[in-house]
Amino acid sequence: MTDTGSKKKANLRDVARESGFSVATVSRVLNTPDIVNATTRKAVQAAIDALHFVPSAAARSINSGRSHVVGALVPTLDNAIFSKFLGALEAKLSAHGLSLVVATTGGDPDVEAQKAQGLVDIGAEALCVSGVTHSPEFDHLVARTRMPTIATSFYQEDYRYPTIGYDNAGASRKALEFLWTKGHIHIAVLHGPTEQNDRMHARLSALQEHENIINFKTEMTFAGGGEAVSALLRSAPHITAILCLSDVLALGASFELHRRKVQIPDQMSLIGIDDLPSSACAFPAITTVRLPAHEMGILTADAIAQWVEQDAVPEPRLIDTTLIIRESA
Repeated sequence: MTDTGSKKKANLRDVARESGFSVATVSRVLNTPDIVNATTRKAVQAAIDALHFVPSAAARSINSGRSHVVGALVPTLDNAIFSKFLGALEAKLSAHGLSLVVATTGGDPDVEAQKAQGLVDIGAEALCVSGVTHSPEFDHLVARTRMPTIATSFYQEDYRYPTIGYDNAGASRKALEFLWTKGHIHIAVLHGPTEQNDRMHARLSALQEHENIINFKTEMTFAGGGEAVSALLRSAPHITAILCLSDVLALGASFELHRRKVQIPDQMSLIGIDDLPSSACAFPAITTVRLPAHEMGILTADAIAQWVEQDAVPEPRLIDTTLIIRESA
């Protein structure tokens, strides 16, 4: 008789003993039920239910050689653009029978390499990373393990890993050209650190050749956007428009402009890049360049599934950005 009061976790041998079948038969019921007759399946399932047995994913991985796990390395979870991407990626991977494990890197290539090793150690079958700047240790890990790896949030056709993303430089030019059409000549650009952020570097580099643009570097936070606005109002009162290379900075800038009673867009136009959900709810709603994070997640999941299931290396994919015109510019 089964001891239902026992706290010891049941294992495969316990199920075999309870059902009266061999361990091999129980294993076949769990892994290849179609080849086992219905009477045997029913008896083994009754034993599983009685023992509250939960099959071990690790054990199945050992038997099959597959973990069905994909690792994603992103700089942070604080920015909704990554949350949107990961949500779409996880949902589509699940539809392919794959699971997602996420690790954050803080934008540090060395941390990324360490976290990637951890994902490999738990059996990840593929990796997706942000951008195209990675450490030699990361590249060595990918080469040594022959790990399917996709770089996202950036498009570079000739990169060593397939890229699925958007034209970051083109996104900032799109925002700048819109401000020009509105008659703005003297424009401030608020941007985050570029040293280890190739996406931000590409957006900023696309604007460097233009005159009458003043750059303000700040932290990628709401507070950073506010501090940059304070600095530009002190040092460049002739500015009539602010181009933020992230909606996080645009929202922070908007808060500070409101605090200083600067009217948007009558006294200062404001535009961002990302199209975070909060940008549409701001007052006034923030004009921005939408980055296709959701679509990127879906395409990345499909590409990874094709790679790990069919050994088909994906082609690079460029996804269009979209100017979203609202009331702030």
